[in-house]
Amino acid sequence: MIFDSANAHLVPLAGRAMLLHVPTTALFELDELGMEVLRLVQADRSLDAERIRARLSSRFAGEAVGALIEQLIRLQVLRPEGESRPINPSYVHVEAYPLSTIVLNVNTGCNLACRYCYKEDLDVPVAGRRMGFDVAARSVDMLFSQGQERRRLGIVFFGGEPLSNMPLIRQVVDYAEARANGLGKTVDFSLTTNATLLTEELIGYFDAHRFGLSVSIDGPRVVHDRNRLTVGGRGTYEVVARKARLLLGRYRSKPVGARVTLTAGTTEVEAIHEHLRDRLGFHEVGYAPVTAAEGAGHALSEEELTEVYAGFERLGGQYLTAALAGANTGFSNLHQLMTDLHEGRRKTLPCGAGVGLLAVDHQGGLNLCHRFTGSELPTFGSVEQGIAAERLGAFLERAADRSGTHCATCHIRNLCAGGCYHESWIRYGDPHHRTYHYCNLLRRWVDFGIRVYADINARNPKFFSAHIESRRAA
Repeated sequence: MIFDSANAHLVPLAGRAMLLHVPTTALFELDELGMEVLRLVQADRSLDAERIRARLSSRFAGEAVGALIEQLIRLQVLRPEGESRPINPSYVHVEAYPLSTIVLNVNTGCNLACRYCYKEDLDVPVAGRRMGFDVAARSVDMLFSQGQERRRLGIVFFGGEPLSNMPLIRQVVDYAEARANGLGKTVDFSLTTNATLLTEELIGYFDAHRFGLSVSIDGPRVVHDRNRLTVGGRGTYEVVARKARLLLGRYRSKPVGARVTLTAGTTEVEAIHEHLRDRLGFHEVGYAPVTAAEGAGHALSEEELTEVYAGFERLGGQYLTAALAGANTGFSNLHQLMTDLHEGRRKTLPCGAGVGLLAVDHQGGLNLCHRFTGSELPTFGSVEQGIAAERLGAFLERAADRSGTHCATCHIRNLCAGGCYHESWIRYGDPHHRTYHYCNLLRRWVDFGIRVYADINARNPKFFSAHIESRRAA
């Protein structure tokens, strides 16, 4: 009898263990019998069910041992030696594109010149190419058509700096709300901004229409001003922090989050979190480590990335302490992992790009996501001609095919699903290339998250209903 590591993964805890059932992303806490059976199988591959029962007969009833072994075989955790490994199907045929979200690239122009910006269609303010209302309206029509089975739809405004095209945003909001009201649907709006153009009037407008808002800010002044500069090369922390305080002091519709980009030389995540969460007052802070461009001056080195994840685990310790007391520290990366584990999320594709989400560039081209607008990756149709279903389906089917990759048997394959298309595009020139450069760190991160989840579930399970289930319902 063999423990099938392609379908199960053990995470040891103090005096107990959690079993991640890989095909379903279900978590099981092992009792003493379960731990003993798996210990025996891992130590001696020659044991069959009868010999396992014999080894444990002095401590456990034979019927209980046999029933457990049958369960583990049914779950494909144990298998007889010599049988082929059962894994998740690697082929998926995509026939429908039930959009829930569109991203509108409302202006390629930006009033900042961040050193690490990935946008391939970025322009200085005077050269910005603005989306017109005709393209935006067709985008909204496509969203409502493709997402007709969905009760709730989302529109994300992106750039460049989206606030530099507020006239279009106002037009889109009016148009989309009217369409949603006529169809009995709800439409949600969101945007990420560098905050420099925020005013009291805009904050009131966003509040009235219940926008989901995120602010791009990298931490305290010494960190933020390393990379987030004006076109003229000046640091922007002072104005961004001032506008963020104005926003956080007045905004009531939804919690406001901060988005942090971690680049070469920036690994002090605990100090960043303390500043953004505790001093400025953001509800949550999410971190994006830059690893895609190997050898680029702004990419984290392997050593720096390891240091970042060590900081994540220390932040995770703070998250755990707060969760046991019923509070949430706003560490978005770990909170998302807690959500995935709690919901038993199982991913065939790394994200919703191309299925639930498409990004529209200023000309109306349909891009895989907002990161690809302006890139050399071909678009997948247009808002005028519709989705190029055959080409997009072939792209997604190739992305879902794990045969011949390390993902085929990786124990986090249904939580990661191969990694970000754009990171692979930048690093390898191939959006389907797996993000192998941080696989080990990601596996370690998931194991850490499982331990945190198990501890919260054992000691304060009400945390999940208060901070995950209630948020999803809202």
